[in-house]
Amino acid sequence: MPIQCDIITQERTVYSAQVDYVSLPGTEGIMGILPNHAPLLTALTFGEVMVRRDGDQEYFAIGGGFAEVRPDQVTVLADSAERADEINIDRAQKARERAEQAMKEGVPVDSTAYAQIEAALQRAQIRLDVGRRRRSSQPRRRSGAELAREAEEES
Repeated sequence: MPIQCDIITQERTVYSAQVDYVSLPGTEGIMGILPNHAPLLTALTFGEVMVRRDGDQEYFAIGGGFAEVRPDQVTVLADSAERADEINIDRAQKARERAEQAMKEGVPVDSTAYAQIEAALQRAQIRLDVGRRRRSSQPRRRSGAELAREAEEES
């Protein structure tokens, strides 16, 4: 029995499909969501969302937000979100380098500017990680028993 997963930003719906499993980057750690999960509302941090559908995995880089989990649906309201295949690795690498350079130049007196630099660095690193994962891994099909065991290990 699948669960509906929607990943939405202010600009667009990034993903919408029935899936078998969702992994979310919660502020308290990574959460594994299976169908019939207990209702939950949680904050999300910069990180990777992974969905499994028919044994195949898809990855998304998100820049924080919130998730509402119901027994039959997961709704991710993300500040920013990109599918792995949308990520330009070269551009993400350059963004990370710019953020790292800004950090090396010293902590700005303005704490807001520092937070923006730190967020840019985190966002660039997540985009690189997710983009590279798409290129380096070939998803393999997993049995229902494997999916359940992995979800239980992540919980």
